[in-house]
Amino acid sequence: MGRADARRAQAQESRRAAKSGGIRRLFTWKKLLGTFFGIVLLGMGAFGALYLYVDVPAANAMAERQSNVYKYSDGTVLARTGKGVNRQIVDLDEVPKKVQHAFVAAENKTFYKDQGVDLKGTTRGVLNTLSGKGKQGGSTITQQYVKNYYLSQAPTVSRKLQELVISLKIDQQMSKDQILAGYINTAYYGRGASGIQAAAQAYYGIDAKDLNVSQGAYLASLLQAPSQYDWATASDTGKKLVKERWAYTLRNMVEMDWLTESEKAKLKFAYPQKPKPAAGMEGQTGYLVEAANKELEKQGVTEQDRDAGGWTFTLTIDKKRQQALEKAVDDQLESKLDREGNKVDATVQAGATSVDPKTGKVVALYGGEDYIKHYISNATRQDYQPASTFKPLVLASALENESTTQDGSLIGLDTIYDGTSKRPVVGSDTPFNPQNQDDRDYGPISVQKAMNSSVNSVFAQMIVDVTPAKAKETALALGVPDKNFPERPAVTLGTMNASTWDMAGVYATLDNHGQKVTPHILQSAEHRDRTVNPEKPKREQVISRASADTVTKGLTGVVDAGSGGAANTPAYDAAAKTGTSENNKSAWFAGYTPELTTVVALFGEGDGGRKQVSLTGTANSGRASGSGFPARIWADYTLGALGGGSDKTFDLQDVERGEVPAPPTPSDTPSEEPTESEEPTPSDTPSETPSETPSETPTTPAPPTSSSPPVPTPPASPELPPMPGEEDGQPGERPGNNGVAPQ
Repeated sequence: MGRADARRAQAQESRRAAKSGGIRRLFTWKKLLGTFFGIVLLGMGAFGALYLYVDVPAANAMAERQSNVYKYSDGTVLARTGKGVNRQIVDLDEVPKKVQHAFVAAENKTFYKDQGVDLKGTTRGVLNTLSGKGKQGGSTITQQYVKNYYLSQAPTVSRKLQELVISLKIDQQMSKDQILAGYINTAYYGRGASGIQAAAQAYYGIDAKDLNVSQGAYLASLLQAPSQYDWATASDTGKKLVKERWAYTLRNMVEMDWLTESEKAKLKFAYPQKPKPAAGMEGQTGYLVEAANKELEKQGVTEQDRDAGGWTFTLTIDKKRQQALEKAVDDQLESKLDREGNKVDATVQAGATSVDPKTGKVVALYGGEDYIKHYISNATRQDYQPASTFKPLVLASALENESTTQDGSLIGLDTIYDGTSKRPVVGSDTPFNPQNQDDRDYGPISVQKAMNSSVNSVFAQMIVDVTPAKAKETALALGVPDKNFPERPAVTLGTMNASTWDMAGVYATLDNHGQKVTPHILQSAEHRDRTVNPEKPKREQVISRASADTVTKGLTGVVDAGSGGAANTPAYDAAAKTGTSENNKSAWFAGYTPELTTVVALFGEGDGGRKQVSLTGTANSGRASGSGFPARIWADYTLGALGGGSDKTFDLQDVERGEVPAPPTPSDTPSEEPTESEEPTPSDTPSETPSETPSETPTTPAPPTSSSPPVPTPPASPELPPMPGEEDGQPGERPGNNGVAPQ
């Protein structure tokens, strides 16, 4: 290296050293420490100024809360709720000491020792608010009392800082007993109850002075999430969480020496009574308001927010269609029931959900005979099986996955299956041989005719060909909830749980050519201080248009030539599927036109809703079925909702007919593809035997089916008189048949 290069290198090194030294001089430990203490002192000064500036305000105007208004989609008023506040102040000495301790144990164990604030929790709350993460726990009882009594529920930084300062001052000005009394008297417990006296009445029908430890621990546990933890409406997860919270409260009481271990061991969870509907919620109004409130919760408008009043909620409910649905249920069902004199009729519950398949708007909903008499909404309950209304989804999955039969034939509407009753499925590790309706054998039968007649043995084999896992994947994508949904062949009979709301979304998605439709009932939520714009559901393509349209084509056959005959009218184009669950505990009719999707169901409910019972004998009509009352309600409502009918027709594309095996001889079976004229006719119902359908059942050896090896055509079953509801694949109740499908 030359001298010039050496000098340049030395100069560069000097510049780097100078720069590094400059940075070190700028960030010495003394300067950093000084900056830190400066920031701390600045913060303390700012907080001191804030402490002097913020006064304890007058109590907020809780008694002047406004009502909330719920409106139909056209702006006319549906209901007004929330006038006044359900609160009655009680002195703390009226509340049992152990109940007082339950609240402290649940919310703030250090309450009697702290200075009224939780700096760590408050800091976390401010950071969460700034980062958009919303609400959080961690506040002391004093802070929560201040928020409830002096401030608002607004999740803002300014409110959080005010809460901190006022809590410090309140802790200096009031005794702990006064603060605790204020807290339990102003807290919101759900069910419209503010304060412990109203809560004791709402949940246990007693006064606060009569609460025991277990009941007090439940009410204290509620405060964390009143809507989620209300036992009457809680999900399985909510029930699990509130029981854990209840147990946590009791453990803390033992830890704080407020309860002995032996006393705790004797306590049992205090199940609350059923809620009593508020006045003005009679008829269908309460069900509509309840459905809207559930959706509001998902949109971030909590029960406590609504309880503050001043909201205007506009629903998607079409007033005329709602009236048409109520009239259809009254005319086709309620007018025929004797609820007082007939034990079966007394158990019948009807539910329905009607959806616009283009937007997902719920335009009409039927929750039960009367919200005051029957608090559970039959439209949204998920404790019954959708039965054979699930079978079209098995076909949808077969089409979507391009599944083939056991002999390699691509599955479509013309694919031939073996319809022999109790036929063991082939290709499954789980044995399954379901019985067809009345144990009828159909022999070789097309998928279309099997759909018309809801042939169990065909769809049992089809779900094996598709695989239960893939069928479940398709069903979940379409909107079936994952409730009691094992991946076994038996689910082809619809043995999972779903509501009419869920199934309306599923069938609306089929109606919408496979583009996902998520039912929603909230159109807008407006408040003088806040406007909530409901989230728009994603409109993704969950199955192909060809798959959806092929299923629709199959379901038009059910209406034209199968169990959906009640909906067969020239007034509109319709597609539908019937369903009746095991032992007739539920009966379904799920159908749609190009403009409207509606699902109607009947449920047999005994023992105050704790037991599912058979619908057989409803209105002295024998076996209840999807083709009976549900179908007639659906048809009556749809005609009225469409203003007497519609000339719109289904726009179906790329309908998959499937592969049909070559016939044994040209003389026995036509060589051309089936034409529209070969679609099932009204006479092709389950009441006929296979020998009466020569085009599907040749007298020569049958074409191969999805079973291996091929089976010959079975002899015709002896002719049986038709029974009500024979459209469904679930077993009937003829003498000698116990009504249970082999699983």
